[in-house]
Amino acid sequence: MSELFELKQVVDESHLDQLGHVNNVQYVAWMQDVALAHSTHLGLGLEDYQRLNHAMVASEHHVKYRKACFADETLILRTWLGEQNAFSSIRHYLFYRAKDQAIVFQAHTLWICVEMSTGRPKRLSPTFSQAYQALNPEIDPYHFD
Repeated sequence: MSELFELKQVVDESHLDQLGHVNNVQYVAWMQDVALAHSTHLGLGLEDYQRLNHAMVASEHHVKYRKACFADETLILRTWLGEQNAFSSIRHYLFYRAKDQAIVFQAHTLWICVEMSTGRPKRLSPTFSQAYQALNPEIDPYHFD
């Protein structure tokens, strides 16, 4: 079973859209950032993907924007792993403001394992299956300390 993983992100002017709040595309970029950092933390960075000749690629994103965020706010980008099958894994995201713990964004992604040299779907190797374990069911990802 795995644990929650978090990154701290300070919103700067480059993250904002014409309306003065975080651009919706920026949240997707942060999803990628926190997923890659978590994967690397679990021992599967880009170099490992290349060595193993397979990687996880996004197939579907489901997103929900809950509150606007503005420059100089600090966000906590939280992610965890969900169910897994022979070819795919679900990753969940919950981003919240540090100052008031207000949830600003929620999402999940279906990640598919592919062979890097061909781009074809591939079964998760034991290395991937062991690293990408679902969140421990005793952990509540919506609880903030």
